[in-house]
Amino acid sequence: MERFRNREEAGRKLGDRLASYADREGVIVLGLARGGLPVAFEVARRLKAPMDVFLVRKLGVPGREELAMGAIASGGIRVLNDDVVRALGVSADAIERVAEREREELERRERAYRGDRPSPTLQGRTVILVDDGMATGASMKSAVAAVKQAEPAAVVVAVPTAAPETVNEISEQVDDVVSLMTPRPFMAVGTWYVDFAQTTDRQVTDYLDRAAEMLPGA
Repeated sequence: MERFRNREEAGRKLGDRLASYADREGVIVLGLARGGLPVAFEVARRLKAPMDVFLVRKLGVPGREELAMGAIASGGIRVLNDDVVRALGVSADAIERVAEREREELERRERAYRGDRPSPTLQGRTVILVDDGMATGASMKSAVAAVKQAEPAAVVVAVPTAAPETVNEISEQVDDVVSLMTPRPFMAVGTWYVDFAQTTDRQVTDYLDRAAEMLPGA
């Protein structure tokens, strides 16, 4: 199966797949920080829709940080992967310690990325949540839960690649799920990119600035 050259290429292809949402009033694209921003920017450009950042932090298992036991998102939302927590016997205290550390980083990024810009209004809008991929889906599930509190008209999840079982789980929680590739076995998101270099804070703010210039007043 052919891999994406980088996140930007993946975003352009994803934007083409989402073309039915182009030029529609009330659509907003939210990129999950940080890796989702390059993808989301290309999607927003294709759809001629405003774009903003949505902050989610993975809760890694202590000692095995790459393995997600859950995630937190803006608005105090926390989603736990109960299967992972039970299987590894992670204590409530350990979860709280990890959550507090990630909460501090989430708040730092809120300040760094958004600055004086207000959070976008989501009520009554079609919100397209974009990331560079979904493995367990913990981050996206947390984002979906947080966005739903704002009473949008519809929630769409869009990613270049995802584990098939995660697509099935997420599809029960939102109005539409779009994934360009659902390979099996999935392994990890980065497996499906030639260039999967980490997106920096500076790149995130650059994408947000470019998106604001693309649709002034949106």
